[in-house]
Amino acid sequence: MHTRHRGIHSHAATTPITHPMKGLTRMSDESQSSTVEAPDSPESPAGAPVRYTPGRTLRRYILWYALVSIAITAVWGGAGAILIPNQVQDLIFSTIFLGGDAHVNLVQLTNLKAAVAAGNATATPDQTRLFGLLTTFEAARVTALALVTSVGTIGTLIAQPLVGVLSDRTRSRLGRRAPWILYGGLLGAILIVAVRYAPSIALLVVFWTLTSIVLNASMTPMMATVADRVPEDRLGTASAMGGLGNFLGGILGGALAGGLFALIGFDFYFVLAMLVAVAVILFVVLNRDRSSNDSRREPLHWKRFLLGFLVPLRDRDFRWVWISRVFLLFGFTISSTLSLYMLQSFVRPAMSQTQASAMAPLLTVVGLPFTIITLLVAGRWSDKISRRKPFVIVAGSLMATSMVIPLISPTVPALFAQSILACTAFGIFLPVDQALFVDVLPDRTASAGRDLGIAAMATNIGQALAPILAAQIVVLTGGYSMVWAAGLVLAATAALTMLRVKGVR
Repeated sequence: MHTRHRGIHSHAATTPITHPMKGLTRMSDESQSSTVEAPDSPESPAGAPVRYTPGRTLRRYILWYALVSIAITAVWGGAGAILIPNQVQDLIFSTIFLGGDAHVNLVQLTNLKAAVAAGNATATPDQTRLFGLLTTFEAARVTALALVTSVGTIGTLIAQPLVGVLSDRTRSRLGRRAPWILYGGLLGAILIVAVRYAPSIALLVVFWTLTSIVLNASMTPMMATVADRVPEDRLGTASAMGGLGNFLGGILGGALAGGLFALIGFDFYFVLAMLVAVAVILFVVLNRDRSSNDSRREPLHWKRFLLGFLVPLRDRDFRWVWISRVFLLFGFTISSTLSLYMLQSFVRPAMSQTQASAMAPLLTVVGLPFTIITLLVAGRWSDKISRRKPFVIVAGSLMATSMVIPLISPTVPALFAQSILACTAFGIFLPVDQALFVDVLPDRTASAGRDLGIAAMATNIGQALAPILAAQIVVLTGGYSMVWAAGLVLAATAALTMLRVKGVR
C-alpha cells in the first residue's frame, strides 16, 4: 500500500497519551473463558490481540463483523427511520389537533392545501383554520424529530471517543474490546424496549439518547477490532463487508419496520432488541480474542488524557479525511432524515401515514443492488490499486448530483431515482472511507480505538446537525425543497475537501 509511514513515532503523537480507569472491566478468575488463538493466526506478544492471517478464521470474523453491523444498524433503519418519526408524529398530533379536530384526515387536508395554493380550489374559513394547524403541526413534528435524533447523536458524539479510549485500556479475560461489544449490546437491547413505551417527547429523547450511546459503545470497539485483527491487504475487504452490513441493516430494519407497521406497529422494537442481543453474544463467543490482562497501560494523567483526543486531528491527513466524512454524511443524512414526512407533505399526491411508512424504506431498497455491487467492487478495487481518495471524490460528486432530481420533480418516481444514485454513491464511499481512516491512523498499534472513536465522531456530527438544519429549513421556508439544495452543497463540499489529503493516494 502506497501510504506514508505511520507508527509510534509519528509527529502527530509526540505527546504521551494516557488513559483513565485503571483496571476497567477486569474479569474475575471464575469467569475466565478459554480464549484460544485462531489456528491460522501468527504468534503475537502476551496481552496483544489475536492477529489473523488469511484463512477460515479471518473469513468467519469478517462474516460476524458484518452480521453485528446488520443487527445494530437495523435499529437505526427500523427505529430511527420509521418507528421514531411515527412516534413523534403521533405525540405531536395529539397536542395540536384537539377535540373535533382529532379526526382530521391529514392526507386530504394536505392535498386540499396544495390545490388551494395552486389556485385550483377555494378554502372555507374552517379549512383555512385547519391549514394553520397543519402548518403548526409540520413545524412542530420536524422540530421534535430533530430534537430526539440530534440529542441522541450528540450524546453518542461525546461518549464514542471515550469508549474508544477505554476499550484501548480494558483488561479482561475476553480481551480489550469484547466486554464493550457484549455488555453494550445487551444493555442496548433493554433500552430499545424502553423507547417503545416512551409516553412523551421528553422521555423519548432520554430513552433514545441512552440507546444511541450504549449501542455505539458496543459498535465503536467492534470497529476497532478491524485495526486489531485484520492484515493490511484485507482492510478494504473487511471494511467493505462491514459497510455492507451497515447498509443492509439499515435497509432490512427500515423495510421490516415499515412493512409490518400496519400489523404490529411499535412492537417491532422487540424484534430489534432480540436481533442485537443475539448478534453480540454470538460474535464474542465465535470470535474470541486473547486475554488482555497482561497488556501494558500508562498511569492516568487527566490533562494528557483529554488532550489526547486532539492528537489524531493534529495530523493533517486524518483531519481532512475526518472533515470530508462530516460533510458527506451531513449531506446524505439531511436528504434522508425527513423521508417519511416528505412522502406525506412534499410529493404530489400526498401519502397517508401507513402508506408513507411502507414506502419510505423502499426508497432505500430500490438502490440495494447498486450499493452491493459498488460496495464490493470499490473495496476490492481500492485494495488492488492501493488508492482510496478517488473513490471518495466520485462518491461525493455522484451524491451531490442525485440531489438535483427532487428539486426538478417533487414526485415519488423522482425520489426513487435520487435514491438509486445516492445509494450507488454510498456504496462507493462506505468501504473505502473506513479503510482510508485506518490508513491515516497516527498510531495504529497503541491508540486505534481512541482514534477510530474520533473518526466515528465525524459520522455523528453530520447525523446530529442534519436533522437540526433540515428542521430549520422546513420551518423557515414552509417546505422541503431547500433541504435538497442544502444536501447538494454539503455532498459536493465533501468531494472537494478530499483533495486536501496528500499523504495517501
